Amino acid sequence: MTTITYREALREAIREALREDERVFLMGEDVGAYGGCFGVSLGLLEEFGPERIRDTPLSESAFVGAGIGCALGGMRPIVEIMTVNFSLLALDQILNNAATLLHMSGGQLNVPLVIRMTTGAGRQLGAQHSHSLEGWYAHIPGLRVVAPATLEDARGMLATALADPDPVLLFEHGSLYNYSGELDEHAGPVDLDRAALRRPGRDVTLVSYGGTLSTALSAAEELASHNVEAEVVDLRTLRPLDEETVLSSVSRTHRLVVVDEGWRSGSLSAEIAARVTENAFYELDAPVQRVCSAEVPMPYARHLEQAALPQPARVVAAALEAVG
Repeated sequence: MTTITYREALREAIREALREDERVFLMGEDVGAYGGCFGVSLGLLEEFGPERIRDTPLSESAFVGAGIGCALGGMRPIVEIMTVNFSLLALDQILNNAATLLHMSGGQLNVPLVIRMTTGAGRQLGAQHSHSLEGWYAHIPGLRVVAPATLEDARGMLATALADPDPVLLFEHGSLYNYSGELDEHAGPVDLDRAALRRPGRDVTLVSYGGTLSTALSAAEELASHNVEAEVVDLRTLRPLDEETVLSSVSRTHRLVVVDEGWRSGSLSAEIAARVTENAFYELDAPVQRVCSAEVPMPYARHLEQAALPQPARVVAAALEAVG
């Protein structure tokens, strides 16, 4: 075991991919000398050179399009977008090209592209750098959308994503970069098809992902003091959703609280609630509860930002209401 940060786990995953496959390269804004906006690729330029650690102009549409072209040409590009908000400038490329070319070509054109981007709030970066829009991308057929919440997933998801013949979007929550813990030195690829049970329980299921996993786990600890045993499910992959794990948990606990940093209206939490209602309605002993961000542009002021985000106390209140 070794002590490592979430940022370092991501860096090791990129380093390993570059070493093992000459087709892999990293491109994005300031990924070279500056190591990217959040320092994930720091030091990789010196190790692998400018042909494989490629700085790009400030044009998300241009360099995501270039990444798609490289993927079509047989390369395995890793494209870094600074924040999910900026990815909207490349939405045309992601939706109309990366996600659709396999279908439109009758199965002839795969796009083996990985796009990494930072998501989420909690760092006082204002509304244009702090939203959680991964649920929007989970709406799009042709994409795989993943959200590593643990060191193991930060280290292991990239290898599995690069082995996928189709585009994968990897959402890294900005609040996790400095998180540190113990990680097996031999940690490797992880399964992107299955959600993970992070804490067993029998009274209520808390479904979370990415930055909200720690919120759900903190709420579960507090609920234990109320003699409520909460089961915590980490979705890990937002598209395609692992319905089986969620439904299995709800069949044991008979209550569900979904914790989602996205806005409530039209959210991933709404999709999960709908699927559970459609497929496990008679397993539910209480209405599905959802804890989401306030429906406002994310505030800059710290006290307002924290008030807008899902907090453990809100999750505890929702779970206690569910168990009556």
